[in-house]
Amino acid sequence: MTPPVMADDKRDAEEIVKHKLDAVFTVLQKKDLDQQAKKNEINEIVTPMFDFALMAKLTLGRKHWPNLPREKKERFTELYIELLKTSYLDKLALYTDEKVVFEPPVQVKKKVHIPTQLISKDRKTSILYKLYKPANDWKVYDLEIQGVSVIRSYRSQFSEILQNGSIDDLLQKMEKPADE
Repeated sequence: MTPPVMADDKRDAEEIVKHKLDAVFTVLQKKDLDQQAKKNEINEIVTPMFDFALMAKLTLGRKHWPNLPREKKERFTELYIELLKTSYLDKLALYTDEKVVFEPPVQVKKKVHIPTQLISKDRKTSILYKLYKPANDWKVYDLEIQGVSVIRSYRSQFSEILQNGSIDDLLQKMEKPADE
């Protein structure tokens, strides 16, 4: 049985997110890097904090994931990781002078949710980082942006495709943006 989340664990999870976001904003403020170089640096910073494989599995859910052959799971996971990274990095690249305000971390069973507010001149964006601790490090398994879960959003889109087609149809649609 996994031990309960302790106060220190909540602080550790919050520190990981704070440290990574500080590093990301430092890169975004560099004037000597072009957008692609910034994306590459940010990718290196944020990739270790996400459990992309778990996110892929949760996105397809119990209805679709268990029945997929291993090679389809692997291909879906690869494409899903690319989709998430591109989406996340594209959104981050839009920010320049923002500041992140951290609200107190919230324990939800054995997980920790870290509510943040991204504040710019003309808008406030709430981002909730949902983390769990599979081994020694906390990992993000979902993000909620303005109250909308990334996993649930993609699950809804993908379920629609899978309802009227097959996993191959979904994989083909996911491959298209990379090819165009």
